[in-house]
Amino acid sequence: MILVTGGAGFIGSNLVASLQEMGLGPIAICDRFRQGNKWRNVAKHPIAAAVHPDDLMDWLNGEGADTKVIFHLGACSSTTETDVDYIWRNNVQFSMDLWHWCETKGRRFIYASSAATYGNGELGFDDDESVGALDALRPLNPYGWSKKVVDCNAVRLAAQGKAPKQWAGLKFFNVYGPNEYHKGGQQSVVAQLFKQINETGGARLFKSHHPDYEDGGQMRDFVWVGDVVNIMIWLYQNPEVSGIFNCGAGKARSFADLARATFAAMDVPVNLDFTETPENIRKHYQYFTEANMTKLRGMGMDLNSTSLEDGVADYVKNYLMSEDQYR
Repeated sequence: MILVTGGAGFIGSNLVASLQEMGLGPIAICDRFRQGNKWRNVAKHPIAAAVHPDDLMDWLNGEGADTKVIFHLGACSSTTETDVDYIWRNNVQFSMDLWHWCETKGRRFIYASSAATYGNGELGFDDDESVGALDALRPLNPYGWSKKVVDCNAVRLAAQGKAPKQWAGLKFFNVYGPNEYHKGGQQSVVAQLFKQINETGGARLFKSHHPDYEDGGQMRDFVWVGDVVNIMIWLYQNPEVSGIFNCGAGKARSFADLARATFAAMDVPVNLDFTETPENIRKHYQYFTEANMTKLRGMGMDLNSTSLEDGVADYVKNYLMSEDQYR
């Protein structure tokens, strides 16, 4: 049995789809469906079980006891969430409960960390998993802090010999692709730009308030969801590899580049405008992120990241502009 927490979510459902296409499984998911269309993210794929997070530990000690690997992608992923007790329960305590279960049972644990652990990026974006390097990071919000706490716990416990059979923490950068529609305002910039262009014929980006970056020149590591899924599957296929790894494209691109790629994919003339960055986020706004992917390559993975233009074109033409947007 393979368990994917957050399995009906954005990255989780794409992982479920790829695992099914490869004939791996059976696959169980843990998630909260609530109301709305989130269920459609997994409607095309056979699911052995769908477990509510509140029931997961009981399930793992009962019906799901034969689970061999847990892909733990479920979390409160909102960078604007201010209820820190809620974030701690969902992102830290739940993660560590699963870590200890896998360690006790001799199972494998691959979990979602985040590039938000890097804070404003002044210390760079190297996936150094030494205790000193992790402790030095200063996330800008409770979400990023919660991911840092789990990473720090992981390396300390692993050093004490108290780790799962395999463990890997993946620092996801700016992931985009199908099945993110339930995320509302937390959807990728690609999806938000597509909606703007579709409704108005134009797109609006934040102005720059940094002298080194022109309007729209702010840069991010935008990574196609298929590429991060490939990394997770490679780890699944290489159980001897453990550690904390960046999970990005490895190349920063500007928001203007992203917008132009979206216009091109939609076959619409470029029509870009700029608006003031809101005061409440301006102080901590990141102008540059770029994953250093050297470490994962050094482990033997052949990383062939999808170009921004190819990824956006795939997303727009095969999903956003399609009658059926789901993978």
